[in-house]
Amino acid sequence: MPIAIADPLLATVDPHATDRYFTADGLRLRYRDEGSGPAVLLVHGWTLDLEMWNSLAAALREEFRVVRLDRRGFGLSSGRPNLERDAADLDALWRHLGLGPVALLGMSQGARAVLALAMAADRKISCLVLDGPPELDRRAICDPSAGNDDLPLAQYRELVRTRGIDAFRREWARHPLMQLRTGDRSARELLTAIIKRYPGNDLLESAAEAAAGADPDCARVRPESIATPALVITGEHDRESRVKAADLLARRLPSAERAVIPDAGHLPNLDNPVAYNQRVRAFLKRHASAPI
Repeated sequence: MPIAIADPLLATVDPHATDRYFTADGLRLRYRDEGSGPAVLLVHGWTLDLEMWNSLAAALREEFRVVRLDRRGFGLSSGRPNLERDAADLDALWRHLGLGPVALLGMSQGARAVLALAMAADRKISCLVLDGPPELDRRAICDPSAGNDDLPLAQYRELVRTRGIDAFRREWARHPLMQLRTGDRSARELLTAIIKRYPGNDLLESAAEAAAGADPDCARVRPESIATPALVITGEHDRESRVKAADLLARRLPSAERAVIPDAGHLPNLDNPVAYNQRVRAFLKRHASAPI
């Protein structure tokens, strides 16, 4: 007799989570739209995709309309990753679905897209959740070719060039940012599957090609001007650089709360989904606006 899988991390066949696609800037981008209530838009980090949110979506969809997408160039979306276009893609999905006020949750690199959209949006954002945000200095935002201690992109490009994308995937799976502390098998299998789906198009281009697409006005993200209620999250055992970046961002945002998820690293939604989902849900219940 087949065994029913109750864990939402493994719920790949789910009537609430049908893959859909829309077109933005000539690209075909995958998204899911489930539940009803105030809208929440979930944005993943580098090399990840919308399926990282399986558990959170299951926890929220009874009270919220949960929308999540594969950023361009990630998961099953087409194109090349482009930090400067992420906010426009989120805005295009917002318009495509005809959403009213939206709560935004951006994880890691996705936090930059969320902040950029919060600066540029001409419609209401009810609140922000910023999970494991990276540094927000001009160089980190403006130059997509630049590496740092967290993401040595030049090293990874050379690895892909000389040994192929699978060699990078194996190396990246061992990186501290991708290390799970949980022993839960379903969480580990999910993360492995997501990394295997990462196409690596941004690593196949040269640093010069990546830099050529940089936005000269990219320093426009100014947290001090975002009065929207915000929750800044890190895992208890996230990298020191991410904890410092989160602490600084929380201080710069005029209306921010700071939360630390226990027994978790850089992927607290996978390491400790119960605590993560409860903290995010409680914040959304206080601040997410009802649909117009």
